[in-house]
Amino acid sequence: MTKLRASITGVGGYVPEYVLNNEELSKMVDTSDEWIMTRVGIKERRILKTPGLGSSDMGSQAILQLLEKTGTNPEDIDLLVCATVTPDQPFPATSAVICDKIGLTNAFAFDLNAACSGFLFALNTASKFIETGSCKKVIVVGTDKMSTIVDYSDRTTCALFGDGAGAVLLEPTTEDEGIIDSILRTDGSGRTSLYMKSGGSVSPPSHETVDNKEHYIFQEGQTVFKAAVSRMADVSAEMMERHNLTADDLAWLVPHQANLRIIDATAKRMGLDPSKVMINIQHYGNTTAATLPLCLWEWEPRLKKGDNIILATFGAGFTWGSMLLKWSYDGDKVSK
Repeated sequence: MTKLRASITGVGGYVPEYVLNNEELSKMVDTSDEWIMTRVGIKERRILKTPGLGSSDMGSQAILQLLEKTGTNPEDIDLLVCATVTPDQPFPATSAVICDKIGLTNAFAFDLNAACSGFLFALNTASKFIETGSCKKVIVVGTDKMSTIVDYSDRTTCALFGDGAGAVLLEPTTEDEGIIDSILRTDGSGRTSLYMKSGGSVSPPSHETVDNKEHYIFQEGQTVFKAAVSRMADVSAEMMERHNLTADDLAWLVPHQANLRIIDATAKRMGLDPSKVMINIQHYGNTTAATLPLCLWEWEPRLKKGDNIILATFGAGFTWGSMLLKWSYDGDKVSK
């Protein structure tokens, strides 16, 4: 029997128009462009300022662009998986809201939360529906409005995050392309090093939790940095070793955009020239579940059929992983 693989056949992306740069941020909190650039490499980030709009709206825009670029009818989509840590509401799922907004009437949909690893985990999950033959067209979208959970009086975290969304279309292929392999990991002992303290069933919202600013991102910076550097690099190198790949065999590394030093350490461990590493953290910051698809979206015109690409990520949980895929089309032939 011919083996089916899930192949990415299109990419869409969306970032809000409003740009919050380091100069403006330094007027809100005790920080500076030099301090931020030295530590994380972020120059600016996009913020969704329009009242009443949330993660579903950004995700919808990314998917609508994806559908138009690929000439896909919304009614032909079998499944939508939405990776997010900032859902519009606790329920219904943001994926269901997106389905309603863009007319996905024949799809089933669900959300997946693996923090900054969300898109990679969702991509792996969605690929299984393709590989088993149960779905023929699947959309995976990563969308996060991180500005809603950022404390802009906390200099240690407020410079890190931005808002955005990215989406891909998965379709089956019997060619030597598509998603080849993935390595996914979780270490729950890191769960108190990067998290939101309140708002869930253990500590529901109250006047006290709001007053104590417990509905914002809490992070032990050094702990997270050390874990991210070692584990994201380790799992990327493991993927190369598993498939006997050298740096020359790889066209691109697509790393989670959390910190430029983490990205550099991962590329160095893999022996990759910086020219093979997708980096847009300076423009968008950490958009959590949207970082990987936004990189693919931005670099799409430079991607060639047959390119070997490794995606790598690390996030709260702790969660981390890598994925090897072989690109299925020439991106420069896709109309924007």
